[in-house]
Amino acid sequence: MPHIIHSFPLLAVVAVLAYLLGAVPFGIVMARIFGLGDLRAIGSGNIGATNVLRTGNKLAAFLTLILDAGKGAIAVGLAWALFRQPGQMPYMVDAAQVAGFFAFLGHIYPVYLRFRGGKGVATFLGTLLALSFPLGLACCATWLVVAVITRYSSLAALAAAALSSLWILLLGQGGLLLLMVLFTILIYLRHWQNITRLRAGTETKIGAKKG
Repeated sequence: MPHIIHSFPLLAVVAVLAYLLGAVPFGIVMARIFGLGDLRAIGSGNIGATNVLRTGNKLAAFLTLILDAGKGAIAVGLAWALFRQPGQMPYMVDAAQVAGFFAFLGHIYPVYLRFRGGKGVATFLGTLLALSFPLGLACCATWLVVAVITRYSSLAALAAAALSSLWILLLGQGGLLLLMVLFTILIYLRHWQNITRLRAGTETKIGAKKG
């Protein structure tokens, strides 16, 4: 964990602003813009890019992916730019870690949707790319390899989250370990139903329409 050098009231303000940014449901916004209907009544009902893809609109799904990842990256980037000390990388800045975590919380528990949000994978990956590009790249590669081999987005997300702590240790960025453990726990909690379906062999594959 990075050294806490900023005051808790300041970090609380960072947390609230990052949460409100993270809570913007871009999947629903894209569904409305492209006339895809109520995303929560389609497929799994999730508001993320994978469920948008189930509508058959690849552009809307791509934009959702970029925007959901971007809100985590933007939250981290702004906090780093405002509060860094000379020579500090983003993952070394307490406010940047707080911003990334609360942007992620905003996505999975958005106040705008009565705290019923997405699984958080895109925001998780976008946050990691901004905090530490090598770490984010390793987790994105993990997701991609597992997704290509299995065609299960959920399994790819679980693998990327589970291995994130290993990548941190290999990269010598132990200051991110606590944050990664929290991310991993929340991603597994949000994917609990997916885990059940994976074990039963009933999980929907990437690109397949459900319902």
